[in-house]
Parts: sequence; C-alpha cells; structure tokens
Amino acid sequence: MYRIHHADCFDWLRDCKPRSLHAVCTDPPYGVLEFTEKEVSKLRAGRGGVWRLPPTIGGSQRDPLPRFTILTEAQKLELRRFFHKWGEALWPALVPGAHVCVAGHPILQHLVQSAMTEAGYEVRTAIMRLYFSFRGGDRPKNAEREFPEVCVTPKGAYEPWMLFRKPIEEKTVAENLRRWKTGGLRRLSVDKPLPDSIPSGRTPDREEAISNHPCLKPQHFMRVLVRALLPLGEGTVFDPFMGSGSTIAAAEAVGYDSVGVELDEEYFRLAESSIPRLAALYPDFIGEELQMNGDYGSVEREDKQQLAMVLAEKKVTYRTKSSAKTRRN
Repeated sequence: MYRIHHADCFDWLRDCKPRSLHAVCTDPPYGVLEFTEKEVSKLRAGRGGVWRLPPTIGGSQRDPLPRFTILTEAQKLELRRFFHKWGEALWPALVPGAHVCVAGHPILQHLVQSAMTEAGYEVRTAIMRLYFSFRGGDRPKNAEREFPEVCVTPKGAYEPWMLFRKPIEEKTVAENLRRWKTGGLRRLSVDKPLPDSIPSGRTPDREEAISNHPCLKPQHFMRVLVRALLPLGEGTVFDPFMGSGSTIAAAEAVGYDSVGVELDEEYFRLAESSIPRLAALYPDFIGEELQMNGDYGSVEREDKQQLAMVLAEKKVTYRTKSSAKTRRN
C-alpha cells in the first residue's frame, strides 16, 4: 500500500509520527538551482537554463542534465546546509537503524556525506548504479580541435547512491532487528548478499513513455535497491522528493508499504498516474536478483546498446603540427 502527498517534505516531516519510517530512498533536487520554479519553467519550455539540453546522438534524444559543475562555492555551501537541515528534519521520523539511501553525483557526493554525518548519521557505503552515462568525456571547450586527444573528465559509468544509517539503539544489530526491524540490509537470497554495485541499463523507453520526468530511474534498479532497505521485508519506505514516483512504484511492486511527498504540483499529478502503471510492469521481477529475465529486455544488452550510443561520435579531421589525422569527435 502506498500514500502520496502534495506537500513540502519539511512541512510534512514536522507533522509525521515519530519513529514511523523504516527506510528512505530518494533522488533529491539538491536544493540549489535545478529544481527551483524558475529553472524548471525553463526546462519545460525547452530553454535549458541551468539544465543542459544535449543534442541527439546516434539518432537518440538525450535527456536533460543538470549542470552541477557550474555551482559556485556559495551554492555548494548552501547545498551542505540544505542536507544538514534535511537530515535533522528527517531524524525524528526514523526508527533506530533505519537506512537512508540518497542518489548522488560524483562531484557533490562528499558535500552530502559531510552534511549527513554532521546531522548524526553513519556513512555505511555507496551503492553504485553501473550504467553508461553522457556525463564527462568532453574535450576542452572551444579548443576541441587544438586538443583532440584530451578529455576534461572521464566518461561517466556510474551513479553513486549514498547509504547512511541512523545509529542503532540496541547493543547489537540482531537486537535492533528484533525490536525495530532495521539495522541491516536484505540479502538478494539466503546465498547472495546485496552487492555494492548494481548493473543498470538506461531507463527503458516503455517507462519513459509512462513518466516524462528528467530524473526517472529504471524500475529494475529501483526494485533491487528498495527491496534491500527493509531487511525483514517489514516497515515503511519513504521518498521525500518523490518526483514522478519511481521509488514508490518500486516499493509497490516489491510489496512494501511506502509514503511519497512531492512539492511540484505537475510532478505530483504525474506521479498519481505513473505509479500504478510503473508498478504493473515486469510482474515477475521483485528485485531478488540483479538480472531481469523474460521478454522485457536484458540489462546487459541495454548496456551494450547505450555504450555504443555514448561512444558514437562523428568523424572529424584534426590537424596536428606534424600531419592531418582523422579522430573521433
């Protein structure tokens, strides 16, 4: 069963029953620029703003990407304050031993971790969503022909999901599990622990057709992740920045209770219609294994297709001091 609310998560948390939430799984807006009313309006109008609207590549339209690299030092400080404030607001609602899983970005991960530890949380690890992204790998801006063999940053191949835990109150994890049903993570099976890296193709077209949200996560990955957050399969999963509802849909598919909160009215309405439809996809897959089987596609195949698309670059002739060479650009 799930419940969703159109509200500010800080307001909602103030009224939340203490110690009523057992896990959190969320992809935050990072509280600085990209999801402010002004920038979302630009995105919806196709003007970009702080969002980078990449051109098509390999015949496929690329999703909008937030320009985290243009954040100023003052904005980064504000980001840390935002997560510290959020961590403090969340604290009373969580039972002891509850895990908090937060989607991150390699450039900003350290800021989130420092803010959450200052708010009292333990850093447990980061679960890597392995997929070929369009992040990084670019040549120096306005000097691509001058430096054809240089990339400013590596080509992205992962997305970190930072894992925090509210400290347990009992003497051992076992005692905390008995009292609060939290403190550990659910294994894939008796013989298979949850790994810290999960292969994940891009979000499938059939899911994007249901939910037109710039940060929609694939159900394959979300079901594995959400299932792991309730070690005994009991309790409530919370998403305070619900977006179009991929976390809530995953919880529904796995059979968990969940609560979602979304501030933006348009995204909330999208979640209302998207959650039941996303949850109904792949009825045989509930996150007990890393690979989806059946006629809805292979993660490995999607990874290969996406890698080919990411690396597809048109041929351009670059002239060096010694000779003319054909490079991939």
